[in-house]
Amino acid sequence: MDSKEKLLQIQSELEVFKPLLSKATEMVLDEDISKYPIFVVHTDTIEIGIPLVEREQSGKWSIHVSTLEEFAAKQLIQADKVEEFIKIYKNPTEAHCLFVLSDLGARFIFIPSH
Repeated sequence: MDSKEKLLQIQSELEVFKPLLSKATEMVLDEDISKYPIFVVHTDTIEIGIPLVEREQSGKWSIHVSTLEEFAAKQLIQADKVEEFIKIYKNPTEAHCLFVLSDLGARFIFIPSH
């Protein structure tokens, strides 16, 4: 399976979580926490964001909600790359920003929120 197929598989596995991701996005935006929510999708134990789904409940993936600000503070996105990231960031009510940690490595992907 090539990386494109693998990403499509991951996207498909995450479909079931879209309502939860939309609700979390709404909360982050409404409470003025950030304009840039990021969902960290992983299978390991990590120390970023607030847990939404734990792997034990979902079967495969754990999902944490984080923000661009936390990513910058933890230097997961370098300070000089923040503006560049904002330019590619999609409207959070139309697409979820996922930071996926998988056997493909770490990468950002955007999936439609509907």
